[in-house]
Amino acid sequence: MSSVPDHTVEDESNVKSVSKSKKEKSQGGNFFQRSRNAIMGAAGAVRRVATKGSGASSEDSRKTEALVLSSDGMIWSGCSNGLLVQWDGNGNRLQDFHHHPCAVLCLCAHGSRIWVGYISGMVQVLDLEGNLVANWVAHTDPVIKMAIGGDYVFSLANHGGIRGWTLATPGPIDHILQSERAQKRHLYTRQENFKILVGTWNVAEGKTSQEALATWLSSAILDVEIVVIGLQEVEMGAGFLAMSAAKETVGLEGTSSGQWWLDAIGKTLDEGSSFERVGSRQLAGLLIAIWVRKTLRVHVGDLDVAAVACGLGRAIGNKGGVGLRLRVFDRIMCFVNCHFAAHLEAVNRRNADFDHIYRTMAFTRSSNLLDNVTAGVSSAAQMLRGTDAAAISPGKGKPDLAEADMVIFCGDLNYRLFGISYDEARDFVSQRCFDWLREKDQLRAEMKAGKVFQGMREAIIKFPPTYKFDKGKPGLGGYDSGEKKRIPAWCDRVLYRDSRAAPSMPCSLGSPVAASILQYDACMEVTDSDHKPVRCKFSVEVSRVDRSVRRQEFGKIFQYNDKIRSILEELYYIPEVAVSTSQIFLQNQETFSLIITNRSTRQDNVFFQITCQYQSTVNKNKQTSGCPRDSFCFPRWLKVTPAAGMIKSGEDEEILVHQEEFHNSEDIPDVISPRKWSEETREEKVILMINVKSSGSTKVRTHHVHLSCRFSTDAVCMLSRNSSTRNEGSSHHRSNSSRRNEGSTYQRSNSSIRNEGSSHHRSALQQESVSNGSRRNEGSSHPRSSLQQDSTSDMNKYK
Repeated sequence: MSSVPDHTVEDESNVKSVSKSKKEKSQGGNFFQRSRNAIMGAAGAVRRVATKGSGASSEDSRKTEALVLSSDGMIWSGCSNGLLVQWDGNGNRLQDFHHHPCAVLCLCAHGSRIWVGYISGMVQVLDLEGNLVANWVAHTDPVIKMAIGGDYVFSLANHGGIRGWTLATPGPIDHILQSERAQKRHLYTRQENFKILVGTWNVAEGKTSQEALATWLSSAILDVEIVVIGLQEVEMGAGFLAMSAAKETVGLEGTSSGQWWLDAIGKTLDEGSSFERVGSRQLAGLLIAIWVRKTLRVHVGDLDVAAVACGLGRAIGNKGGVGLRLRVFDRIMCFVNCHFAAHLEAVNRRNADFDHIYRTMAFTRSSNLLDNVTAGVSSAAQMLRGTDAAAISPGKGKPDLAEADMVIFCGDLNYRLFGISYDEARDFVSQRCFDWLREKDQLRAEMKAGKVFQGMREAIIKFPPTYKFDKGKPGLGGYDSGEKKRIPAWCDRVLYRDSRAAPSMPCSLGSPVAASILQYDACMEVTDSDHKPVRCKFSVEVSRVDRSVRRQEFGKIFQYNDKIRSILEELYYIPEVAVSTSQIFLQNQETFSLIITNRSTRQDNVFFQITCQYQSTVNKNKQTSGCPRDSFCFPRWLKVTPAAGMIKSGEDEEILVHQEEFHNSEDIPDVISPRKWSEETREEKVILMINVKSSGSTKVRTHHVHLSCRFSTDAVCMLSRNSSTRNEGSSHHRSNSSRRNEGSTYQRSNSSIRNEGSSHHRSALQQESVSNGSRRNEGSSHPRSSLQQDSTSDMNKYK
């Protein structure tokens, strides 16, 4: 092959063109401007209607998607714009954090860490102050759920994949595991080989015969496992393009013409018997589809689709790209079908089209919003359509295509031959002097200058230029005979890159996909379009991991590696904790101060959570019954603050255990009549469990505190009378707030009620409780906690 001359930049001023009069230019400019305005106006009108109908608004980008309670008692919420918000126990908004631009779909908390799962597939680990500890790409799909099991955090992706990490990740165990697994890599590495056929054809808004399709594909598919077909100009026209742009906005795609081509190609491939179509994507006149041989189908999955418009205003799909991404033997492969800007002089526009497609192509699970709703994908996932790739890629600004193990571009790239006339090009073609013609190829020159398709390769072209032909005219004499006589050119191309830095590198887990081209040619005998169909056959070698063997080796490392066992033992360590008492007795709305002390000598933090293990109501006949429960399983008359938190080494935490009075008859067990409650009830008994753990393990040490509580007979009698009064038709609810009751004075035990008109005086503790949000609304029979009141109002404001 001849060397390429050093053409770094095409001098557009030297490009030959047909001169036009000023009048012709003006008229032509006005026509195209009017066409552009009409298309953009129609598409914009439908967009506005669709947006109004869907109720979309900027508020959707701040919608709360996930909520979790951290070990220190704080509440964390994640939003669809990537925002993380920290709230205190009363629902007050404390801090905002923004570590990743993608939507948060799930949160998980344990110890001193908070795990965040994003729609981009990324997982992040934060400390309790919101600082970023680590982040990595866990899945290629959205992380929709995370859960703790044993000493691991497991993440679930939208495609069903599950992965796990130790609670101490990142940490020294990760480095040991990485080193150990590298030494055993040869035990679980497997090599797979298969072939891919990629075809591209600009069909010029027409259809073809089964004979033409058989000529193009039948002989080439005999030994291939994957077939990818890219078509251009399946359908065109200003009205069609405007409607296509509008349909894209509301998540609709596909046309009857596109379906005709899918069915026709499927028939040629013996779809259903030999091959299975696993996906397709259409954008206006661009269509890409992929078929997989059934013998390979079990190793292929996770299909994603994408589309990028490069036409008028980067909104119309007459030019652009459509892509498919799928996993083959656990390696990511992307296929992109493109149609770039036309005309000889538009080299820079073609380069810009490639750059725009490469940077902004963002793959999603489904191109149809209705499919997303059916599949239960969150609203944040649905918002991905049309989003710039820089905002959704796992790495900030890193394109999806850059993350793939193999990328293949095909299509009508529209690069022409420069510095040569129509007659000269025809002569070289007739003499099959393709080496010399390649020196005049714009794409080769631009690639050599590093301006387009950076890092990609193409096989040596040994077939005639595929554009432009008179339809129905066979042979090389069929090149454009019209008035314009367009210079023949290799517009229809296939380019690729694998995961190797150089073609000479072997296939390995470090460079898991190695590809070579077995066939690259055009079907010159097909005459149904002004372009000729092109096909390229790849031989692909994939280095993959045998997961079952790797899991076995992984288990052996944990079982026999002394360093890891030592680290795990350290993680299982629970700091020594002292609880000030194991017995609490309350009566008459008293408050008891329970002290928990972290006596660790190793500067370890300890995390605690208090729950109610058991509650009983005992009367004089030794009968027991249950009462309504509040959060953490506490009865309604018992308030424990705080019920969860973190204690630093050498410090202690004061837990306030407060007995609240009965508020209504619903707090009285059903087995006892409210009128007889004062006569038969003696006390309530509760066992509090104080669960203590460290940040690196789920192992828990439990302390038990027995709590007994007696209630005032007078207060209960008053409740009974109030209940009777309500039964007689009284509409006034007697709350614990100061209240006047005409002609009545209620005498409460241990309370001084001296205000004229029976105004009730509260103790300092009761006043503080009211100020902290424990006040009861007039007319409400169920008191709400401060967290319920304040967090609801604050979060609703935020939403």
